[in-house]
Amino acid sequence: MVAAASIAFGAALGAAGLATGALAAYFARKIVTPPTSRPDDVRVLAVDGTTVTLSRTMDSLTPGRYSFWFSHDAGHARLGEILEVDERHVVREVLEVEFGDLTTARHGRLSGWYYLTPEDLGVPHQDVAVATPVGPAPAWLIPAAPGTSDDWAIMVHGRAVTRSECLRAVPTFREAGYTCLVVSYRNDGEAPDSPDHRYSLGDREWQDVASAIDYALEHGAERIVLMGWSMGGATVLQTITRATNTAAVRGIVLESPAVEWRSILEYQGTLNRLPWPVRRATIALLSQPWARYVTGQEESIDFNRLDLVRRAGELRVPVLLFHSKDDGYVPADASRALAQARPDIVTYEEFSVARHTKLWNYDEPRWTAAIARWLAALR
Repeated sequence: MVAAASIAFGAALGAAGLATGALAAYFARKIVTPPTSRPDDVRVLAVDGTTVTLSRTMDSLTPGRYSFWFSHDAGHARLGEILEVDERHVVREVLEVEFGDLTTARHGRLSGWYYLTPEDLGVPHQDVAVATPVGPAPAWLIPAAPGTSDDWAIMVHGRAVTRSECLRAVPTFREAGYTCLVVSYRNDGEAPDSPDHRYSLGDREWQDVASAIDYALEHGAERIVLMGWSMGGATVLQTITRATNTAAVRGIVLESPAVEWRSILEYQGTLNRLPWPVRRATIALLSQPWARYVTGQEESIDFNRLDLVRRAGELRVPVLLFHSKDDGYVPADASRALAQARPDIVTYEEFSVARHTKLWNYDEPRWTAAIARWLAALR
């Protein structure tokens, strides 16, 4: 009887271990594999001329102006402020339908990247290519408002989006006299893929940003500011602490950045109701060289190297850091910790209500003024 119970207990433990490993492998692959589509998570309930009625979600309830992709990205509109809210519905302004038929849409998603191309800003630009280790990566080169300038801003988008995310910042930097280089990087759907077709959460993407710095220096930049959103923030932090060509970088701007990844993956695992062993096993898989056969990564991810709270002492340039305590995706804790660790160089702007990478959308005047002040002080 005892022997049978022991065998049954051992079998149960083995089954639990297999289940933990399988779930961890699934989520580890999901973290590093670029998505081919994004879910339409908001229902379109009614369209009435200049208004649209949406289902209640955290995003549809957030004030401000946003992009609205609908019908599986077949259409794109720009939405304005909330006009009416009840227990089930949110009514918002429709500022513009750029393409597609919103009246036939049934589902969509709100996005922070409000502008799609430099043409939407009405600014001159060039399509250029940055020579990166994986091949030529497309970029937009947008001159400063008065014309060419030797002050440059290099802008780096986040995970699972494209360089269009960065266009919101262009007017502010142009008015401050900066030429803007809005870049793509490996595996983002525009730049060439890496051999493994996997994200490395900034651990290798920084090499493409270092190539963008080379491009800027070769085309007249004397002083450079780097700006990154979300995973682009992690990539900027890796660039400034690991690249050898950063002497001209005078400062960095981070919005909703991934300052360190362990807490983010723990947070996301909790949101997805993953048990503690699965969360820990997921991080372990991503960081172990042998696990590349499971995750598809060419190289494991060094989470210690990606932890800029632990490495805060290595930062040598001023930092403007934006985060919302209601981010909903990347907790603000690590941003606060970085600001507390380096009050000598970090200017921290904490928002509330605004969602992940949507601080401009929520409060454009505050966001713009903070950057303008910081750039003026930097000079």
